[in-house]
Amino acid sequence: MSMQKNPPTEESEKIPTASGAVNSKSESESKNTYSKYRIRFGLALAIFGYLVFLLGARPSLFGLDRSPVVGFVQISVFLFGLGILTTGSYLTLNALWPEGKKTIAADIGTRLISTGYVISVFTGMADIFGFGSHRLPEVFFGPLQARGMSMGMMTIAVGFLLLIRYKRPERKKN
Repeated sequence: MSMQKNPPTEESEKIPTASGAVNSKSESESKNTYSKYRIRFGLALAIFGYLVFLLGARPSLFGLDRSPVVGFVQISVFLFGLGILTTGSYLTLNALWPEGKKTIAADIGTRLISTGYVISVFTGMADIFGFGSHRLPEVFFGPLQARGMSMGMMTIAVGFLLLIRYKRPERKKN
């Protein structure tokens, strides 16, 4: 009768930590509740969105500048890029939160991100929607639209700052 050793289970595997202590795999996985794949996907989407945004905002960087003014196609492309950039950044920061454990500030940040994108879309497309200073077909991205887009992007940035998961300092008990 031979005795066989059982293969090591996930609970019994030991993993060294940065401090030199050895933890079991299940303990170290419980500390990292976020998915690296979701973070990587979000970052890749954000980078792709940034490139599309640049393509719309500065087509001369890609050798595609064909007009001295910013028209409908350029406005559409950089708004589409801003949407992809915003979505990718949101997915990245949202992946750092445990499921269903967001703070109120993070929820407000999520709403500010959405509101900022809506502000950007409606000010960028004001001429197309009919409440801008230029009527179709002479769509022109003017200074008021640029200010509105800046305000929308600032709102998005404030939303991202609220969505960041900050580590709270531990209180010392006296």
